[in-house]
Amino acid sequence: MHAIPVLMLVAAVLPYGAAIAAKAGGKHFDNDDPRPWLQAQQGWRARANAAQANLFEGLPLFYAAVLYALYAGVEPGRLVGLMGAWIGLRVLFILAYILGRGTVRSIIWAAALVVNLMILFA
Repeated sequence: MHAIPVLMLVAAVLPYGAAIAAKAGGKHFDNDDPRPWLQAQQGWRARANAAQANLFEGLPLFYAAVLYALYAGVEPGRLVGLMGAWIGLRVLFILAYILGRGTVRSIIWAAALVVNLMILFA
């Protein structure tokens, strides 16, 4: 059952990956006051920042679903598989967001939501 906390940690780190992508190599980035700089970004940097926000928004439902599944006694192997699927979809979500593939991104987002609901009702 050690995989579950590791996957929870991976899920928590995903938004930071998008944040690093948004900021890495940016000209005139001011780490003392990063928000105005991020808000002024366009293109893939702006999309990476938006992905970061969306990933943070999705974490509470994911954690609630996982914790409820643990409370309900869902078989750990099944839970690990669903959690891995959710994380994989969210990684693809980041890539689709950064690449500007809106329709694909929305489909991936919906698939991740379905997986999250599968965790909740497992």
